[in-house]
Amino acid sequence: MTSTVTTTVTTRYVETNGIKLHVQEAVGVESAGGGKRPLVILLHGFPEIGYTWRHQVPALAEAGYRVVVPDQRGYGLSDAPPNIEDYDMFNLVADIVGLVHALGEESAVLVGHDYGGDVASQCALMRPDLFHAVVLMSFPYRARQWGSMKPIELFDALAGKDMVMYISYFQEPGKAERDLQANVRESVLGYFYTVSAEVAPEHQWRFIFSRDESFFDTMHVPEKVPQYLTEADIDVYTQAFERTGYGPALNWYRNYNRNWELTPHLSEAKIQQPALFITGEKDDVLLMMGEAGVENMEDNFANLQGKHLIPGAGHCVVEEKPEEVTALLLEFLSQNA
Repeated sequence: MTSTVTTTVTTRYVETNGIKLHVQEAVGVESAGGGKRPLVILLHGFPEIGYTWRHQVPALAEAGYRVVVPDQRGYGLSDAPPNIEDYDMFNLVADIVGLVHALGEESAVLVGHDYGGDVASQCALMRPDLFHAVVLMSFPYRARQWGSMKPIELFDALAGKDMVMYISYFQEPGKAERDLQANVRESVLGYFYTVSAEVAPEHQWRFIFSRDESFFDTMHVPEKVPQYLTEADIDVYTQAFERTGYGPALNWYRNYNRNWELTPHLSEAKIQQPALFITGEKDDVLLMMGEAGVENMEDNFANLQGKHLIPGAGHCVVEEKPEEVTALLLEFLSQNA
């Protein structure tokens, strides 16, 4: 007898680490067979929400996985605590640990894009008993080093006196918020175009820029929506950030030094679990990290099973090349979930 699979996607709130996270959940329901489905948690980055994974959720569920996608703290419909330190890495990790427990599970595979990849990396380092495999997208994991400079000091040194790196620019509360919230739709549209593979060379995103410029000045607002998105997609992101503002999301970045100060015990630490790295071939992060960031990635992992640079994709590889991303995830999960 053959079995058919239908996918039901539900949304709800889950209490974890003292807050409520808004989550999407999908489980492919087979007409025959059954059994416990491995849990896969998809973590978005900045400035995204759980909606970012809309292409992968049904495909992974239909392949037999329990797929859970939170709006992380400060994003979308999830709670947004008021203090900057509420967004340090210990809280971000605790949110996901608590999510696994609230779901009644004992383990999970984590998939993270952009800053969501940082959360996935730290979850893997801090709780290897819970997270048994990890997929990182866009930002490769690099172990912090003993005796290294604090991150913001390093960024300032790299930028030089008259320039500023975007993460340093984010440090002053209210500053980047004023840039991005003056016209949220233009900020959304400008971001998703400027970091994509579709961007014209003269409009390519600049992660280091003049101190006389704003963060919004580093983006170009196109006349049309990028081909990989629809007007409806832009509406969803616009409505999300009109609701929350950008402050909670920017508070993640305002904990860079705090996270460094809190984690000396993770100096030189390698990720031991099976791992995979995916990014777009035209991702600006590759330029920012330098070729060595990808070439030497194995130094930071005990079991890195692949590095994939997808042609025709920029930073938003999850949405720009969803079929390619999904295929790589399914292959990795079939071996490690």
